[in-house]
Amino acid sequence: MDARRVGGRIAAARRTLTGAGAGALPLPVRITNGLAMVSLVLSSCDLLRLCSDPGRPLRFPLGGREFATVVCQLASVVYLLSLFAVPFAQSASGRREEGQDGSRRSPAAVAPAPMPDCPDDGDEEIVAAVVSGELPSHRLESRLRDCRRAARLRREALRRITGRGLEGLPFEGIDYEAILGQCCEMPVGYVQLPVGVAGPLLLDGRDYHVPMATTEGCLVASVNRGCRAIAASGGAFSVLLRDAMSRAPAVKLPSAKRAAELKMFVEAPANFEALAAVFNKSSRFGRLQGIQCALAGRNLYMRFTCSTGDAMGMNMVSKGVENVLGYLRNNFPDMEVISISGNYCSDKKATAVNWIEGRGKSVVCEATIKGRVVQSVLKTTVEKLVELNIIKNLAGSAVAGALGGFNAHASNIVTALFIATGQDPAQNVESSQCITMLEAVNEGKDLHISVTMPSIEVGTIGGGTSLTSQAACLNLLGVKGPNHGSPGANARLLATIVAGSVLAGELSLLAALAAGQLVKSHMKYNRSSKDVANAAS
Repeated sequence: MDARRVGGRIAAARRTLTGAGAGALPLPVRITNGLAMVSLVLSSCDLLRLCSDPGRPLRFPLGGREFATVVCQLASVVYLLSLFAVPFAQSASGRREEGQDGSRRSPAAVAPAPMPDCPDDGDEEIVAAVVSGELPSHRLESRLRDCRRAARLRREALRRITGRGLEGLPFEGIDYEAILGQCCEMPVGYVQLPVGVAGPLLLDGRDYHVPMATTEGCLVASVNRGCRAIAASGGAFSVLLRDAMSRAPAVKLPSAKRAAELKMFVEAPANFEALAAVFNKSSRFGRLQGIQCALAGRNLYMRFTCSTGDAMGMNMVSKGVENVLGYLRNNFPDMEVISISGNYCSDKKATAVNWIEGRGKSVVCEATIKGRVVQSVLKTTVEKLVELNIIKNLAGSAVAGALGGFNAHASNIVTALFIATGQDPAQNVESSQCITMLEAVNEGKDLHISVTMPSIEVGTIGGGTSLTSQAACLNLLGVKGPNHGSPGANARLLATIVAGSVLAGELSLLAALAAGQLVKSHMKYNRSSKDVANAAS
């Protein structure tokens, strides 16, 4: 029997003593360790006394007392040796976890792996409780009062349950306390994303270095080239048209007539002041701007819009809507609230109402690119770019039945910026709604380009903006946290930077398409030579 098997059997015996084995009586590890040490000391003392007593030499067969002493001595030694044998047995079993055919053994066959940071005696019991289902994983934080330890034990429990490790998923380097109740539930680590910086983007007379978190090669380089073309032509300029987050509850009335009465009551100018007073109680910064209703049978959808300061504002507007619904029940007790969100808002969906009415920040950004810059930096001509935009972004998108997707790749830039600055990545859906317009100006010598984005949903406080990495990216742009002097100014500035970055990205990609360089550049920057070599071998 080799050393691996011996170590494995000793470790299994120890787990059985401490309750890890199926059907065993669970004992705390500190108790079994204490018993083993006491047994070792007492049996050693007794053996030394027997061996040193010339009047009672040891003879075989052993007497009852001598036999019991020797058994206790051996059992104690074997148990204490298992303390050193467990890690050895685990590493051996981990190497045998995968067979020659690449298949993995069942989770039950996976031995516990040593956990980081020298776990105390109670960790093993907690992990075992999570694995058995006795302790739900989502309760670890509330039970332990230590978010980092909870994530570490959850990670180990997951390894034992699935039989697969998380060695490639980083654990150190993130504040688990900051995640709790704000960003993520039941964390086990975090995903690494490279962050590149494009720019400077010359926007409204100021330079911005734009952080972009992405795994798509060419993207940062492309936006960087667009920024260079914009800066060489005098910069871009932005206009913020609207700033209003929306929430639209769905309510049901006994009849369509009754629903229409509620619609007229809510939309009546005479009632707005009273409704606004009720709504505005929910926050210092949330201010009701308007209510727009839509009827479907006896169902009524009320779209509330309000300013939200430097927060993206979904929670803020939702609290205000709840206050108003409670107030409306006084006059309409037969109103049944179906949902606080009835999809007329519309959140995380490409919809016509957002495209037409806007949601969040509505921004237009424009620049005039000099003809010589189009040729020297973008490697194409004004005429080709204008024709391409008409055929691709306008006519091509119409043929596809696009809804707010009259652009080349606005979503690329919006997503990369959202992830880098701690925004909600799913709101990229409506925030990327964009129409890109190009036309020749100055007798056809220069190029005018603009992007119109009606639904940019961003904030500089709350959610992921409080995480260390994301806060650093916001700080790079000069919009970290709230603007105390002018509430909402930081979020509005961030929205214009998003639009300006999209402008740069649109300009560069259209130029690459017009010049026939897209495939060549992607083969150079968006294809891993390591992966290609591995695939070939």
